[in-house]
Amino acid sequence: MRIITGTLKGRIIPAPDTGLLRPTSDRTKEGVFSTLAARRYFESTTVLDLFAGSGNLGFEALSRGSDHIQIVDQEADHIRHIEHVADTFGVSQNITTTQMPVEEYLENPRQSFDFVFADPPYDYFYMKEMIGLVLDHKLLNENGCFVLEYDKRHDFSGHPQCVSTKAYGRTIASIFINPGDDF
Repeated sequence: MRIITGTLKGRIIPAPDTGLLRPTSDRTKEGVFSTLAARRYFESTTVLDLFAGSGNLGFEALSRGSDHIQIVDQEADHIRHIEHVADTFGVSQNITTTQMPVEEYLENPRQSFDFVFADPPYDYFYMKEMIGLVLDHKLLNENGCFVLEYDKRHDFSGHPQCVSTKAYGRTIASIFINPGDDF
């Protein structure tokens, strides 16, 4: 995985060797970030990266100008890996990591964000509830976006807050916004 653009452009993000990841492909990441960048600026924003794994999505947002990335993953090896990569890239001060199950984090949100990225396992048992928690618990700032990756077993394109859905091979990415926000 590589960082596509910005201050960290071209840097390689290695995947932790845990066997528990399905990292977002460069093609999917490029498509999602191009869609977002056409409508929103990343400069001076905050990002929540759920199921962070390698930190791929969070590091891309940071490279594009986000100020701070909150990383959440339940695997200690993933958190250690992300912290190591942040050190290597010289951006540790811009990243906070939390090791816990995502559903626990979402039940007690600590702040709101401009962007929320979630790349759960395709068979994640809490997928539908997660959308509600992100959108209903005020995790998004005004004009914030929630990006969810999933596969064809799910279809969220009809959700009233879904403003964009696009397939990238097996992965489908949907973007959700708060009611009344403009996209």
